[in-house]
Amino acid sequence: MCSALARINLLALNADEVKGFLTRFGEPAFRANQLLDWIWRKNAATFAEMSNLPLALRRQLAEVAVIGTMKLLRAQESKDGTIKLLFALQDGHTVETVILPYEIGDSVCLSTQVGCKMGCAFCASGMPGFIRNLAQEEIMEQVLAARRIEQARGRRLKNMVLMGSGEPLDNWDEVLAFLEAVNDSQRLGMSLRHVTLSTAGLVPKILELAQKKLPLNLAISLHAADNDLRSRLLPVNKKYPLKELVAACDQYTALTGRRVTYEYILLDRINDRPEDARRLAELLRGKLCHVNLIPLNPVAELPYRPSPPERVKTFAAFLGEAGLNVTVRRRLGSDIAAACGQLRNLFCGDPNEG
Repeated sequence: MCSALARINLLALNADEVKGFLTRFGEPAFRANQLLDWIWRKNAATFAEMSNLPLALRRQLAEVAVIGTMKLLRAQESKDGTIKLLFALQDGHTVETVILPYEIGDSVCLSTQVGCKMGCAFCASGMPGFIRNLAQEEIMEQVLAARRIEQARGRRLKNMVLMGSGEPLDNWDEVLAFLEAVNDSQRLGMSLRHVTLSTAGLVPKILELAQKKLPLNLAISLHAADNDLRSRLLPVNKKYPLKELVAACDQYTALTGRRVTYEYILLDRINDRPEDARRLAELLRGKLCHVNLIPLNPVAELPYRPSPPERVKTFAAFLGEAGLNVTVRRRLGSDIAAACGQLRNLFCGDPNEG
């Protein structure tokens, strides 16, 4: 019998590769379609569940293949219905995934790296530094695990956001392979219109992504509308300043027809002043875009605090009066460190609880 490390992870294979894999067992071609259906439509986690496959084949598959390699260490539920999942990877590292509840259908927030290189000043995810990229099948396994949880509690997973730990465009090849699997009718079969990719602003990759003309939602972690402040908050701005970043986003809109979302975390007395709102309105005026204001979710070790509610309201009103489409993001999961900027691939509280 193969060791777990030696077995083939079927989530890493496309439909043709699954069909090629099954030829070694001398099975008819329709067996591959049945196997794909169990993995991608019926959300099977084990071969034992695949009742219309011959028992001998199920046993053979269990010896040489796996459906994912991650282990769920813990699931925590917030008082608002948010669920945070902590997974162990095969190499011993951990990664977090968050299921976010919405009336129109829930979202799953996916991690694309263990740690992060971007070093954003207010974010917990980069505090351990960068450890490694996730493979496309590790990103996908987060989706399938979340979908199983959703089905068990009678809810539906409608959207996914690449906004967890890591910079998606810094894991270019694996993220593109993941998006291909998402959109593949023989695998997840989900429109990319239901997927949002958030980036700190890797301009060359934004331009490369634009050339692919995917119907993907692009979100930019902006957080400041002048270069000095943004460079202090997001070091990537020193390499790709605002003028280049916004121009790349304009190119993305021109080639895809998709509006860009600019995410703006509001930090008390740092980027929430009237002059900050004015600069932001001037930077984005007339563009096909949406501004998503995010009251900061505090991280204990970091010095930043959220803007008071009245200042958030005033900031949003100014942008609206300036003609921008603006919303304030609902805070979800902050009591279990599952909110935006809080993920760090650790247990929240005592890991021996529950």
